[in-house]
Amino acid sequence: MTERYELAPGLEVSRVITGLWQIADLERDGSEVDPATAAAAMQPYVDAGFTTFDMADHYGSAEVIVGHYSGDTPVQALTKWVPSPGPLDRETVRAAVQTALDRLQTDRLDHLQFHSWNYWDPSYLDGLAYLAELQEEGVIGQLGMTNTDAAHMRMLLHSGVPVVSDQVCYSLLDRRPQHGLADLTADHDMSLLAYGTLAGGFLTDRWLDQPEPGELETWSRMKYKRFIDAAGGWAGLQRVLRAARTVADRHHMTIANVASRYVLDQPGVAAIIIGARLGQSAHVEETARLFEFALDAADLEELNAAADSLDPIPGDSGDEYRRPPFLTASGDLSHHVEGFPPAYDVQRRSAGGEQVLTGTIWEDIAGFSRAVRRGNRVWISGTTATHGDRLIGGEDLEAQTHFIIDKIEGALQSVGGRLEDIVRTRVYIRNEEDWEPVSRAHGARFAAIQPANTLVQATPIGDGYLVEIDADAVLSDD
Repeated sequence: MTERYELAPGLEVSRVITGLWQIADLERDGSEVDPATAAAAMQPYVDAGFTTFDMADHYGSAEVIVGHYSGDTPVQALTKWVPSPGPLDRETVRAAVQTALDRLQTDRLDHLQFHSWNYWDPSYLDGLAYLAELQEEGVIGQLGMTNTDAAHMRMLLHSGVPVVSDQVCYSLLDRRPQHGLADLTADHDMSLLAYGTLAGGFLTDRWLDQPEPGELETWSRMKYKRFIDAAGGWAGLQRVLRAARTVADRHHMTIANVASRYVLDQPGVAAIIIGARLGQSAHVEETARLFEFALDAADLEELNAAADSLDPIPGDSGDEYRRPPFLTASGDLSHHVEGFPPAYDVQRRSAGGEQVLTGTIWEDIAGFSRAVRRGNRVWISGTTATHGDRLIGGEDLEAQTHFIIDKIEGALQSVGGRLEDIVRTRVYIRNEEDWEPVSRAHGARFAAIQPANTLVQATPIGDGYLVEIDADAVLSDD
């Protein structure tokens, strides 16, 4: 019997979700998978109780295939929208959702997950606001995020954005969700959907005691080989495989079963996503067996010891798509995006240099710029957690602080700088007891930069604003 999970009221999913990202790989030569044939290949999964399918606008014709499914058992279609970087307006968002509706041949999306390429451009908050409007209209059932770290999931939740899930990479090789996301799920009504659980098939018996491969034939393996290299290389993978094989022998299971069960049992994980090449290979019976056993304390101790011997994957969840080292199939973002436009409006100053405007009402009322650049120096005004006419982060100090630093980073990016160029910050807090959560958020973002800093108790202007930060930067020659 397969397990199921109520992801949100009205949306129950199978705890093993069938991922259709490999449809894009099957079609990368320009061909297109026959949708009727591939839809028929969904039936064995549905018959086994795996009624939930994960897809995206960029997974080739995956949405079209699911739209062709005509079986008697209802399926849950979890899809994603990954817009290009830059501004998002209501018409663009509505058109993207309509495309998904048309491809899936439905009038309501069960669950739409949203991906933002960076946090320093607040356009993604506009996109989420417009998606929430469509949810209110009944066009979207539930909203989720993909590849979003704990700090920004916290920010969204405290801002009232109605997201119920975060789809992130999670495996014995990559345990970054334990760095805050798991705790977040305990405090809020949101869950994790874990992909990469089998690391593109590397966490299976096929690769135990095998030599390191040379050329790889699928995008998925190209990607997860980079994860293996970042985690300490082929020898590290073999340590994990041997530990998983020992545990599997005790339960008469496969390494894939053990690797899957390990992630499925982690706090906050609603479901794992296992990829399928519809019509080419299916492991339905083997996958179903992971519900026939449980990992005990000795099993977990052995698996954790092997995982602890690896190098941690750099950064936080989703950073593989946002900063080096890019752990993608190509090793960069060239096959994902063409570039990143300025986050904010940049204008030439009559007195020389450039000024950055973020569009808040305060800039017009008080007659100031968000940032001013002269030569290689940039001065950034006192910044609160304001986007347009909205307060971001609610009453949560860490959430407000992270958005403020995002906004400062966006101002720098707009004039060719980086967060690493900041040489000084000044932090103003409303209440003395607020110093610790604000400092913790500041430390999370500046730990590797360590600018000069001053923390002052003051009273930021405006109801709801608990913290304000200004900064100075010196842009590097490169």
